[in-house]
Amino acid sequence: MVILGIDPGYAIVGYGAVEYKGSKFTPIEYGAVTTEAGVPFEERLKRVYDGVCEVMDRVKPETMAIEKLFFTSNQKTAIDVAQARGVTVLAAVQRGISVYEYTPLQVKQAIVGYGKAEKRQVMEMTKIILHLDKIPKPDDAADAVALAICHGHCAGSLMSRRIIPR
Repeated sequence: MVILGIDPGYAIVGYGAVEYKGSKFTPIEYGAVTTEAGVPFEERLKRVYDGVCEVMDRVKPETMAIEKLFFTSNQKTAIDVAQARGVTVLAAVQRGISVYEYTPLQVKQAIVGYGKAEKRQVMEMTKIILHLDKIPKPDDAADAVALAICHGHCAGSLMSRRIIPR
């Protein structure tokens, strides 16, 4: 199964695609779709959508894992990230890709085995699980790869929750 992990945003959208087969993960591709500050927001959303579509068309995932949004402050940022997340989910649905969401706590638990793990621990374990020489960069890409691995570990359990019913 090819899993695409997405760390949503509007300035930087991290992505990471892995193949999950027989309880082993193989990295396919990771990186980020970026937009520049100062560009009208609606144009940034279009660039996020177009960039994510290009990634999906290239790696052909069967499923997508995306971070569940949780913000305690700055409602403006939360709303903007939610809009960018929306165009990303739209791109997946248009391609028939199933979409699942995970909280940061679920990702930490799946990758490190401890829900209150530090970000650095998650990144280091992601590197180890994928047998990489270094942690994926930028950090948003590392987070996205961790989401993809989380989905591989959790897909058959109650920890996952499909956000787009079939």
